[in-house]
Amino acid sequence: MVMTDPIADMLTRIRNANQMKQKTV
Repeated sequence: MVMTDPIADMLTRIRNANQMKQKTV
């Protein structure tokens, strides 16, 4: 599921950032 929408990309990046933060903490 690859979306070229900038909004979807931003949401995906935010989700990844949240997951990384949870793993780091």
